[in-house]
Amino acid sequence: MRFPFRIPLLAALIAAAPLLSQAAQTPVKGGTLIYLEQQAHTNLYPPAGGFYPNGGILNQITDKLTWQNPKTLEVEPWIAESWSSNADKTEYTFKIRPGVTFSDGTPLDAAAVAKNFDTYGLGNKAQRLPVSEVINNYDHSEVIDAHTVKFYFKKPSPGFLQGTATIGSGLVSLSTLQRSFDSLGDARHIIGSGPFVVSDEKLGREVTLTARKDYRWGPKNITQQGPANLDGIKIIVTPEDSVRIGALLAGQAGFIRQVQAYDEKQATDQGFTIYAAPTRGVNDSLSFRPDNPLVADLRVRQALLHATNAKQVVETLFSRNYPQATSVIAASAAGYVNLSDKLAFDPAKANQLLDEAGWKTGADGVRAKEGQRLALTVYESLPQPQNKEVLQLVAQQWKQVGVALSVKAGDAGSRTLDNLDPLKTPLTVSEVGRADPDVVKSMFFPANRDALLQKGGSSDKVKNFRDDQLNDKLTAISAEVDPQKRLQLTGDAQRYLLDNAYVIPIFEEPQVFAGAPSVKGVAFEAVGRPSFYGAWIEKE
Repeated sequence: MRFPFRIPLLAALIAAAPLLSQAAQTPVKGGTLIYLEQQAHTNLYPPAGGFYPNGGILNQITDKLTWQNPKTLEVEPWIAESWSSNADKTEYTFKIRPGVTFSDGTPLDAAAVAKNFDTYGLGNKAQRLPVSEVINNYDHSEVIDAHTVKFYFKKPSPGFLQGTATIGSGLVSLSTLQRSFDSLGDARHIIGSGPFVVSDEKLGREVTLTARKDYRWGPKNITQQGPANLDGIKIIVTPEDSVRIGALLAGQAGFIRQVQAYDEKQATDQGFTIYAAPTRGVNDSLSFRPDNPLVADLRVRQALLHATNAKQVVETLFSRNYPQATSVIAASAAGYVNLSDKLAFDPAKANQLLDEAGWKTGADGVRAKEGQRLALTVYESLPQPQNKEVLQLVAQQWKQVGVALSVKAGDAGSRTLDNLDPLKTPLTVSEVGRADPDVVKSMFFPANRDALLQKGGSSDKVKNFRDDQLNDKLTAISAEVDPQKRLQLTGDAQRYLLDNAYVIPIFEEPQVFAGAPSVKGVAFEAVGRPSFYGAWIEKE
């Protein structure tokens, strides 16, 4: 097996882990962790941290106002010692922990927190910094004193507190916020207050993180306090699945992301640990772009939903770490309702619906109507596990009811532009993690990820499609103060999305990692990004 990095370098770094005499479960100091990442990061502006390679770096170098406990999902103190809000959730006040500094020595005080959230909540057009998808209805901040900041919202924003715990709300220095969006692809430009700092980068290939020796402000309720145990982390971009797992099993790496389901058994058989961290959000799905005339008819979308055999996809390609979807969002997500009755695999019903919609099977087996074939295109999504194989299997299933699905390579140069044109790309792969009901709005609202491509959203190619009934439901979720009503609204939105067959949920997507037996103490935030703050390397 050939590795795209130098084995002597890796061997030397692995050897840098100190010889340890402490008991097996006693954290020890020192060593460099080799972490293999499937893809290079793109942009490290914190609101762009939803892309897992971005978040995997940001989670080591930035802190958040609050910490969401991944077991209880309760929001707990971190940089904010305490907080309060008014009854209608239009005002929030945070008390900032004293003595916290960014890695450039500047204070992480109330003024810095205010500037971070003014930027994330309002954006900055001059510097092309977009608004964060986790902050709704933001108006402005007010610095009360050096350690107290207050935030005001135009309408209720019940998801804001949880939003302060997400990767998109990582706190960065004022100098970082003065940079343009384009310059934040360079990891060295991100100055955070986290337990690690970026000490080197080979763009697109490696990022080196070094532990910050004066760090002493981890989340209040976790075991690890003070500086990180590790000396550093070397993140090496390694796109090939076989190379990542091979390097891990050969002792040339300590931790890897994106372990494919078919590699899980060989790892566990050899004593390696598989970590399947849930993402608690919108499931790995196919979303339609109804502005495309081929899928504008509800009956066609319903037919394709019932022509999709999610059970076969999961059983053929995945392990038990990938549960079959039973709704738009995962069973562990806030506001989940079981809607599996709406997702039944029923090819007879699919054929009936397509017949009723006027699509007749042609000589080549593909349905046609008024001289146009029912042939659709979708781009492979590289971040999603085995996505090419998933789409190819779905294409085989749809072929059985006379629909052609062409799967295009995810790295094609025109992919980004084509995905904003519903005429070229009537389907897209959709998935997003967040442990809050606002996650549904994040994926489908036109001012956020705009998976359905609505008029007035992210695409200037859309001519007609807009569903304000859906948008009202999504807006209501983001503004409802009563917790139970908010969960009910989330259920209503899921039902509406499936009743209109806007989305075909396939499976609940975890983030699957593997670690060497000697690597201990790795933790994961509420939606599956690793934290190496408490990690350590045991004596071999």
